[in-house]
Amino acid sequence: MPSATPTDDPLRRERDHLAASRAALRVMREDVESLDLRDVTGTWVSAAVLRNQIELRIAALADLAHTPLFFGRLDYLHAVGGEDAEGASGERFYIGRRHVHDAGGDPMVIDWRAPVSQPFYRASRKEPMDVERRRRFGYTGGELTAYEDEHLTDPAETDTRSALLAAEIEKPRVGPMRDIVATIQPEQDEIVRADVTGTVCVQGAPGTGKTAVGLHRVAYLLYAHRERLARTGTLVVGPNRSFLHYIEQVLPALGEVDVAQATVQELVSQVEVRGEDGAEAATIKGDARMAEVLRRAVRSGISLPTEPCVVVRGSRRWRVPAYELTEIIEELKGREIRYGAAGEALPQRIAHAVLVKMEQGGEAPDDRVQDAVARNPAVKAVVRACWPAVDPVKLVHRLLGDADFLAACADGILTPEEQLAVRWPKAPRSVKSARWSAADAVLVDEAADLVRRTPSLGHVVLDEAQDLSPMQYRAVGRRCSTGSATVLGDLAQGTTPWATGSWPEALHHLGKAGAHVEELTQGFRVPEEVIVYASRLLPTIAPGLAPAGSVRELPGSLAVRHVPDGLVGEVVAACRAALAFEGSVGLIAADARIPLFAEALAGAGLPFLEPGAETTAQARLTLVPASLAKGLEYDYVVLDEPAAVVAGEPDERTGLRRLYVALTRAVSGLTVLHGEPLPEQLR
Repeated sequence: MPSATPTDDPLRRERDHLAASRAALRVMREDVESLDLRDVTGTWVSAAVLRNQIELRIAALADLAHTPLFFGRLDYLHAVGGEDAEGASGERFYIGRRHVHDAGGDPMVIDWRAPVSQPFYRASRKEPMDVERRRRFGYTGGELTAYEDEHLTDPAETDTRSALLAAEIEKPRVGPMRDIVATIQPEQDEIVRADVTGTVCVQGAPGTGKTAVGLHRVAYLLYAHRERLARTGTLVVGPNRSFLHYIEQVLPALGEVDVAQATVQELVSQVEVRGEDGAEAATIKGDARMAEVLRRAVRSGISLPTEPCVVVRGSRRWRVPAYELTEIIEELKGREIRYGAAGEALPQRIAHAVLVKMEQGGEAPDDRVQDAVARNPAVKAVVRACWPAVDPVKLVHRLLGDADFLAACADGILTPEEQLAVRWPKAPRSVKSARWSAADAVLVDEAADLVRRTPSLGHVVLDEAQDLSPMQYRAVGRRCSTGSATVLGDLAQGTTPWATGSWPEALHHLGKAGAHVEELTQGFRVPEEVIVYASRLLPTIAPGLAPAGSVRELPGSLAVRHVPDGLVGEVVAACRAALAFEGSVGLIAADARIPLFAEALAGAGLPFLEPGAETTAQARLTLVPASLAKGLEYDYVVLDEPAAVVAGEPDERTGLRRLYVALTRAVSGLTVLHGEPLPEQLR
């Protein structure tokens, strides 16, 4: 940039503003740290709550050294004809990850989620949204090194792809997943800012940023509806711990440090999972029909009385006849309220019937008398006999271990063959000795909800949703029954035998039927050459999906080589060659071949990480089983023996879907090495 004096240097002025903004953020943090809470709280409980809120605020105001405080600037137009233009007429705003103000309260950086920031993502020459200039900043190691301007109202300036935007998207990946707040595209921004009351489902091809969109949506909702979601809570659900570890730094970088993360298995953790089902048993246990089987099982102990209930109080005896007790029980059954809540209501209903008779007998009982009658041994005996308590774990233990009980509950729902498939070959002696499977744990969770309603959160983000069974969808749906959800996935990447067939079907099981489905097909990470190659599999694995595209044309990003002999050595050599470039490297292989490559890499002196471990400048190679590759990204990927990846799954379609996942993990380069013939679709 040409300059006469430092004050005339635009880049210097922007650096000065960055330094001043960082100083202001530091003052904001120090102000919070210096707060004295001793005289502003009434009790130790309120003091603890306030102290926790202060600690969260301090964490949110952290200045991350290598994370730019702002990444863009908007210059709004001046008023036209004396009237204020739309938005903030004539003003200039720096757009960043969090709000920063000076000592006088004037904004130095505007939070990217604020309404005034929206044109940064959506303004165009066709619709400038009153923006005269959009400036993007380039950083190197936290230092502001460049800027780039778009004059949206200048007809002489033509549409060109932003070089800084492209550089940010293509930046080598080392460490955990980064936020995309500086590169959100208009179609992504529409999803991010969708209303909190509605559930959104995103069908996203590889590299379209669907995971990042979901996380930024959480950050936006926490900004726009903080009080509401602080009260009800938010949750991010991922497929495994490796994936959650990979994405865990995104929200803190955006200033949000109080969002829970869990896998589906961690949500349904009432039993310890120590066993594993075969594909057939797991598929049937995950079928939505099991919900009705469990409902029948929970209510199987309900019986109607044959004797009256006689309550003795003092010298008088009050008699509720059997037919009246039957009416009460039938009415509770018909209301379809939770089994446990109905069991608690039953003694009160019987006690009320007794009180009516007392009033008819000339007495004047009050609420205390009704509570006392509800605790009467005769009333409690009727409740125990007619509406026995249900332990969800013991119930599922009996259902899977008792053939007669299962047959009674599954009559007309599961065939005899299906009942045989889900039943344990030999019933365990106790719930502790049972080798519970992951599908069994979901059944226990369903039973527990039938007994006691599962508390609902305000918003749940469900990622890699295509792999969930209907019963798993129900388990997640219970956690947002009165809230909303963001569902993220790709039908082409469904790699379980029970993988989702369609999003409307999945949303129905989630309890969010009719939710809007948005499709993202424009990739920003995977090179065009790679995504086109991988898309050859789509007609076989997901015929209804539109082929994905990419904004990144990177000639030479794909290499496919046949290695008739010495494949393992060639794969190791390819890893070594990839490590010569900047960025992370992933070696993806069929699960069965992972021990082979662990030994080969160690013998070659190449240190490697496990999936989920954070890559660093010193350790950039990760050995990835194909079953754990989903959701992960590496700058360079070496893929070993595609035929082995396909053969490692129970059927060809699932195997090809697993291969599709593995083929689409690369950001800069993909090398495919094979000794056996490639699948027909890739030849």
